[in-house]
Amino acid sequence: MKLSTKGRYGLRALIDLAVYCEEEAVSIQSIAKRQNISDRYLEQLMGKLKRAGLVTSVRGAGGGYRLARPSGKISVGDALRALEGNLDAVTCPGNVDEQGCEGADICVTRYVWKKINDSITQAVDSIMIEQLVEESRRIQKERGRICSQSCENKNGGKS
Repeated sequence: MKLSTKGRYGLRALIDLAVYCEEEAVSIQSIAKRQNISDRYLEQLMGKLKRAGLVTSVRGAGGGYRLARPSGKISVGDALRALEGNLDAVTCPGNVDEQGCEGADICVTRYVWKKINDSITQAVDSIMIEQLVEESRRIQKERGRICSQSCENKNGGKS
């Protein structure tokens, strides 16, 4: 499985949003500057994340984006599926419907493809954005760049 820039940049933007959000929404420009992503491209990615229910937008002078739910409730898999679509490394018609493949009843490689796809799903669904935020803060602290801003979302959970 190879992720496109949509998945890589979108995940970075989502983590940045979780790290830097305050009482107010975070602007596209501030995320774009920190992550070195073009504003226009980032706007497209945030649109995908918004349609998936992972972020919400706020209009107006203090507008921008916020997480739609606590970062501990958003998995890397949620984000990547919103940005990339299906995450299967191998698409095997026999794993979906045995009628879709002539040799499905005797094909042992479909077992391999299913195991690979299941492993990817398990891996990305077990990593929460909150874990990546904590890791980001740890790295920043280690390198002397303390992130003093925290994010309290509307649900009262720390993101």
